[in-house]
Amino acid sequence: MKVGILAGGLGTRLAEETEVKPKPMVEIGGQPILCHVMMLYSHCGFSDFVVALGYKGEYIKRWMREFSTLHGNMTVRTGSGEVVQHDKHHLDWTVDLVDTGQDTATGGRIKRLKPWMGEGTFMLTWGDGVSDVDIHRLLAFHQMAFQHDAAYR
Repeated sequence: MKVGILAGGLGTRLAEETEVKPKPMVEIGGQPILCHVMMLYSHCGFSDFVVALGYKGEYIKRWMREFSTLHGNMTVRTGSGEVVQHDKHHLDWTVDLVDTGQDTATGGRIKRLKPWMGEGTFMLTWGDGVSDVDIHRLLAFHQMAFQHDAAYR
């Protein structure tokens, strides 16, 4: 099941931080908020993410590209440019980074993610949606509510 993350807003309430980077990249405890959100889902067994980019989306793209090299040991051979990763215990995530437009509102971002989300059930959260919600209980609740509604159709 895919997890969509809305990470394209302007983050105006954190203007002193978001002048340089998007709100999901503001750090808490040395890691971007986005990383904390993804770690929550990863801890619950979800590893397939689709991130809706907008404002300063290139910042998130750069960070994601560098993610594995920023978290672990490596050897760099400066003569050849070869980089050897030594840690093989990295998180095994698939992350689609989708440019949904800087001025696109929330509903438009969700609609633009549709081709990336696949068929069936998916999760959707905000790029700053850090919580301690039991993801599996949340999913079970919604699945039960959907089945209940379907019975009355």
